[in-house]
Amino acid sequence: MKTVTFLRMTALGMALAGLSACGQSSQDISVLPDDARKKVDVLYGGRLFTSYIYPDDLEKPVLYPLCTAKGTVVTRGFPRDPRPNERIDHPHHVGLWFNFGDVNGLDFWNNSYAVPANEKPGYGSIRHRGILLAQSGKKEGRLTVAADWMNNDGKTLLRDETQYVFSGEGDRRIIERITTLTAQQDTVVFTDNKEGLIAIRVDRAFEEPSEKPELFLDAGGNETAVPVMNNEGVNGVYRNSEGLEKGDVWGRPTRWVSLSAEKDGEAISLAILDHRDNFGYPAYSHARGYGLFSTNNLGRQVFDSAASPLVLTLAPGASVTFKHLIVVQTNGYLTDAELNRLAEDFYNR
Repeated sequence: MKTVTFLRMTALGMALAGLSACGQSSQDISVLPDDARKKVDVLYGGRLFTSYIYPDDLEKPVLYPLCTAKGTVVTRGFPRDPRPNERIDHPHHVGLWFNFGDVNGLDFWNNSYAVPANEKPGYGSIRHRGILLAQSGKKEGRLTVAADWMNNDGKTLLRDETQYVFSGEGDRRIIERITTLTAQQDTVVFTDNKEGLIAIRVDRAFEEPSEKPELFLDAGGNETAVPVMNNEGVNGVYRNSEGLEKGDVWGRPTRWVSLSAEKDGEAISLAILDHRDNFGYPAYSHARGYGLFSTNNLGRQVFDSAASPLVLTLAPGASVTFKHLIVVQTNGYLTDAELNRLAEDFYNR
């Protein structure tokens, strides 16, 4: 009893101190709201796995950072916690998020601090409204949150209720994300668009090697134009359920996509699994070699010009639910057989 109490108090103390890096662990899963810092920390036995954050300077809530069971960060730091030798493109790519590029003509995907004020009316934001459930446990932790998808004038188009189920053991961490979107007073139309739907912006190690010149951060945090890329430690490989790899996964429908790389000697795989009950299943992959790992249930013709457009329309009061599974594996890459088993288990829940 004393040991359990001590572990819980340690986890609480770490959360109150404000975790921003991945730190050390056992197996209890703690889900710890911190209203003052506008976040909820998720710990496995005292080690940070991820945090649900909803600061005022972000245009949507995200999970950030995302860590392996060993504590290795797999998400990019920029723009919140820039690290040397990172790309500084796409400031709207933060952690793990869920939004879309065309909702009643508004772009929720590309909105960030970088959008000029005079252009903001063309963009939408997702604003955290409240925590409905934060439940710790031995085998899983649960977090349910509410948010509003709003236009630039503050009018709510969609109510968002998202459940996160955190589980896993040993070298594997799993997030089940279940999002229900409900149209409010207006009909809401999601128009075929490549910018969606659930995505992770990954650490430099998970990118594919590239020869193109880019802007990076140097060791002093300064923007630096790099004419010739240094690909040391850059070794990411995408793979989908059809056996396609690297750039060939982009724009293909598939039930899962994995991204594997070695970082600091640690063999790590990330995977996003689509659920067969989802609208638009199987989702198309919007996965790019520069570090965007995205699965899109609401784009089709934009990826395949021969296909019919995919349009989702919600009348006032109507809802749609999307289910996705995110897997973070360390000490060895995920195999096709393991991912197929995870997919079947996910489908049958």
